[in-house]
Amino acid sequence: MDILINVVLPLSLAIIMLSLGVGLTFADFGRVLRTPKSFAIGAIAQVILLPVVTYGVVRAFGLGPEIAVGFMLLSFCPGGVTSNMIARLSRGDVALSVSLTAVVSLLSILTVPVLAAWSVVHFMGDAAPDVSVTGLAISVFIIVTLPVLIGVLIRHFATDLAVRVEPFLSRLATLLFIIIVVAALAANWDIFIANLGTLGPALIVLNAALLLIGLVLARAARLPWDQAKTISVETGIQNATLGITLAALIAGQADGFSAMALPSGVYGILMYIVAAPFVAWFRSR
Repeated sequence: MDILINVVLPLSLAIIMLSLGVGLTFADFGRVLRTPKSFAIGAIAQVILLPVVTYGVVRAFGLGPEIAVGFMLLSFCPGGVTSNMIARLSRGDVALSVSLTAVVSLLSILTVPVLAAWSVVHFMGDAAPDVSVTGLAISVFIIVTLPVLIGVLIRHFATDLAVRVEPFLSRLATLLFIIIVVAALAANWDIFIANLGTLGPALIVLNAALLLIGLVLARAARLPWDQAKTISVETGIQNATLGITLAALIAGQADGFSAMALPSGVYGILMYIVAAPFVAWFRSR
């Protein structure tokens, strides 16, 4: 378990983020300036509304401290490669999806450590583990931001290499994601079973609510239908691997996968199931 937590988990997330970066170009970042309204709506939905809605779900379902922190950690995570894939399946604006994922992933070095530290203290009180915002920021930079930047540079300076390795990295990222989710669930199986009655419904409600809120917000702003679909997906689909990694960093690697990892682990599975009817509907429009 030590090897899994200390080596495999951070390395897996780094590879997943590298696979994201390899698929990006500098034009993906420049697109933010060309479509400021759609990007702003998507960013507000992801960075602000997502945690607010998650906090409301946590309170409504009366979740325990560690599980509540896990929910909040998940809400601080960007979309990741999965959201880009689902946006493509939904026939949304894939370029907008990629731009949102890229920029919000890079911004996570600033937003995630501060918000994660706050949520731990807020929900766990005196039982909260010590969380170093600086230490967490450094970890997020090394395993999230840096791999994305390296991937973008590879794409820019060695385009042929990036094109060749991108399919392999994508398949590897998927495999690593599955391993991490299974490990997180296996390590907390008793807690998972004990909380299944509230954990499952709370995550389903959260996922469905986020998909709907992203869509309604985009349509209220009079965005084109393809962009509205994308913002819905980007709001409802999160990088569950990052949520599990954050839980391990906060709880302490010596303690293995804590209960804080459960929401991200379960969400990583449920989000495909909940999103499926939305994708079918989006594809028909």
